[in-house]
Amino acid sequence: MNQASDAVRLYTNRNRSYVRFVRSAGYPQGLRAYFLGSPLLRADLRVLDAGCGTGIVTLALREALLRRGCPPGPLQSFDLTPAMIEHFRQSLRAGAITGIEVVQANVLHLDALPSSWTNYDLIVSASMMEYLPRNRLADALGGLRGLLHQEGHLLLFITRRNWLMRPLIGRWWDANLYEAGELEQSFRRAGFSTIAFGKFPLPFRYLALWGYIVEARR
Repeated sequence: MNQASDAVRLYTNRNRSYVRFVRSAGYPQGLRAYFLGSPLLRADLRVLDAGCGTGIVTLALREALLRRGCPPGPLQSFDLTPAMIEHFRQSLRAGAITGIEVVQANVLHLDALPSSWTNYDLIVSASMMEYLPRNRLADALGGLRGLLHQEGHLLLFITRRNWLMRPLIGRWWDANLYEAGELEQSFRRAGFSTIAFGKFPLPFRYLALWGYIVEARR
């Protein structure tokens, strides 16, 4: 089984269903609320969204920066699925949003990214690592670590393994699910110096039923 091809096929067929699904859960608003309270955000932040999908995370982060009065720095994003990328680009055109670059790439083959895409202050990745082979999670994290500035951070939003997510995400969205110990072990194998688990702020604390926020420093 080729998990990359399967993920592309799944999100090509369901990219609009995915948008409706995450909006109904209040996921974009929860992300924005998290970013609004994050000490990692500042003016001119150099950011990469790894596995940007339809742009939910990039746009939530950009809005949080603007609300905090912080002019965004370079915002660059990649995803594996062309249909998701096109949906993102349509949103950018519809909102007349500039300053965001989007390309197609695989997190396990980061050498395909433009050579200038490096030295990031912050890398975010949400709901993408679940579609990698489980034994490649640390490899993907290590590859992203290599794109960070020496003092840079990686924020990972990823689905947790529990009774609710098994049918809802594991089966319906054909994704791997993780426990906290597995994630911590993978981050350590990838070479990160500090690892902590964040929380969604109230009133979005219910999103903890869905997944983890891992905050890791290079």
